[in-house]
Amino acid sequence: MSERETERTRTTVSIYGQQYTIVSEEGAAHVKEVAQYVDQKMKEIRKRNPLLDTTRLAVLTALNVADDYVKMNKKLEQLEAKLKEEDKEDV
Repeated sequence: MSERETERTRTTVSIYGQQYTIVSEEGAAHVKEVAQYVDQKMKEIRKRNPLLDTTRLAVLTALNVADDYVKMNKKLEQLEAKLKEEDKEDV
C-alpha cells in the first residue's frame, strides 16, 4: 500500500493545556492514549520541578518517555531471549 493509500486519522488532543491535531495511521483511541501518557508525564515532572519553563519541561518529559521506552525494549529483548532458550530446551 502506498503512502497516499494509507488511511490517516485526524485527532485533536490536549497536552499540558495546549490543543494539538495529530494526523496518524493509528486510530483515535491510540492517539488519545499516547497524548494522555505524555500529559501525565509532564504534570508529574512539573510537580517535582515547579520552576521549569515549558521548553525544559518538554525536554525532560521526552527524556523520561525515552527512558521508559529503552527500558521496555531491553525487557522485551530479555523475555524474547528467555523464550528462545526455553524453545531450545524443549527440542
